[in-house]
Amino acid sequence: MAGLQKILITVLVLLLILLALVFSLNNQMAVSLNFLLFETQPHGVAVWIIMSFVIGALIGVLITMLGTFRTSVSRRNLQKRLDRAEQALEKSRAENDRTL
Repeated sequence: MAGLQKILITVLVLLLILLALVFSLNNQMAVSLNFLLFETQPHGVAVWIIMSFVIGALIGVLITMLGTFRTSVSRRNLQKRLDRAEQALEKSRAENDRTL
């Protein structure tokens, strides 16, 4: 089953690469982007679209990594608090057992 999944993912990636290639070949018109303060060099429309997709994916990965890091730090802190609470509980039970 895992082998079939790897094959399907590989075929999907190759299909996406093929679609990007066909898209870039069909959109060769050079345009420059005009931002408020500067203007870029002219490149093909497909270059700008693919570049924006890649930058967006990288930003998404970065945000996901930051969220995962935050969650792991929080989980680690909560685990430490739980361990301390369990130790205090065991200590309290041991003192109660001695008094009985």
